[in-house]
Amino acid sequence: MKWLTRWLGGRPPAPIDSALWHAQVSRIDGAEALSPPGMRRWRELTARFLSDKAITPAAGCELSDGDRLLVAMLCCAPVRDLGYEWLRGWHEVIVYPGSFGVRRQHLDEDTGVLHEWDDELAGECWEQGPVILSLEDCVQAAEAPEPGYQVVVHEIAHKLDLLDGRLDGVPPLPDAGWRRRWIADFQHAFDALQREVDVGREPRIDPYACESPDEFYAVVSEYHFTDPELLAEAMPEVAEHLARFYHPPGTDS
Repeated sequence: MKWLTRWLGGRPPAPIDSALWHAQVSRIDGAEALSPPGMRRWRELTARFLSDKAITPAAGCELSDGDRLLVAMLCCAPVRDLGYEWLRGWHEVIVYPGSFGVRRQHLDEDTGVLHEWDDELAGECWEQGPVILSLEDCVQAAEAPEPGYQVVVHEIAHKLDLLDGRLDGVPPLPDAGWRRRWIADFQHAFDALQREVDVGREPRIDPYACESPDEFYAVVSEYHFTDPELLAEAMPEVAEHLARFYHPPGTDS
């Protein structure tokens, strides 16, 4: 078995210390509701994540073993029922102590004017690179989750979206029919939300979802994991697609 593992390109991931694992599980709101099979899958995925990806502190961030494990657990939680292969194609999480600033640029094609501004972020996903997270927001997502806000889910959703090479709000789906229905239903919900915002109505879903189809998918994914009841009331077709996607038939969470 050892020679087969080497031939396949790596050693099995190191097991996670049980005391450390249970300490972090106790920090994550709602984790105790997981079924034993769901908890086992989550632990296996997290061990593989820690073996496969670097978790790199930045800007003086100090990461304990527990913090590293918590970040890995949060990154794996959205794909617990999908499988580790959905986290392929990237190799690093960069962790800041809190929110971090980035310099933005946008070239106005009509005027030729280059606009620059500073942005303050809790998370970011590079198309060909790492996921970047705020440790403060990771801890908040675990210990005191807010309905509609979960920065790790948001950035992992972008990574899932990118798996087919396009950041368009549509992750890889197993058949063309489902993809067509997904696009139609998400576009309908996106347009309805945009109309609400345009007329000055207060929408039930974070209006940041109107930024683009990919941000819409990432935001509604946050609601799927933090406030599925509200999402089902506000956008029933979108909620149904996300439930089917993140929890394929036959999985037990």
